[in-house]
Amino acid sequence: MVFKRRDKRSYWQIARDFIYPKGGFRRAIRYVIHRMRRLPDRPHRIARGVFAGTFVNFPPLFGVQMLSAAGLAWVLRGNIIAALLATFLSNPLTTPFIAMGSLKLGHWMLGIEAPMDFNFVFAAFTHASSQLWENFVAIFTSDPTRWDKLNDFFWFIYWPYLIGSILPGILFSFVAYYLSLPLVHAYQKLRTSKLRDKAEKRKALKARIAAVAAAAKARETGDDEGPGAP
Repeated sequence: MVFKRRDKRSYWQIARDFIYPKGGFRRAIRYVIHRMRRLPDRPHRIARGVFAGTFVNFPPLFGVQMLSAAGLAWVLRGNIIAALLATFLSNPLTTPFIAMGSLKLGHWMLGIEAPMDFNFVFAAFTHASSQLWENFVAIFTSDPTRWDKLNDFFWFIYWPYLIGSILPGILFSFVAYYLSLPLVHAYQKLRTSKLRDKAEKRKALKARIAAVAAAAKARETGDDEGPGAP
């Protein structure tokens, strides 16, 4: 296969690269920005896609982040590829800060008083996941279903997280929009100018080659007719 890796990665390497890319996050972000600038679309559509992709990094859209980015970009008439690329700005290093900031803001907005340290949030996720699995198993057994941990998770974690993520999501999305719009426009203008210069140089080179070929042909024709002319 053309795109098959020469050296197959182990599961540990796949997990490590997911948490921290091989070239570092700086290189990964530069690659994403480079790909965005080269998208063949109008700058305002690309910027709208960046807005959509940046916004979905904030709400707790577990498992449907890219689908949500594509849907929002479609609604905003933005570039869907740009939206998908912008979701990569959310990574295992930035997500905890986004989550904790949104949770604290959501608790403040809703007037909820609860300990907001990492241990509390981690325990809530663990208990909710465990109870969700137990309820799934209970479908096939005689065990009763329980919803107390899932109920606590929704009202103390998920709902405040969702509410608190809206304002910072909109704020950072507008920042990303207004930063990407002039950058994409300037890059496309510069790239168009370079492509035009290259096209003109190729055209001039072809003209010179054609002129040299015509001159050589004229000399050959003159040499053939000169000595044998009547």
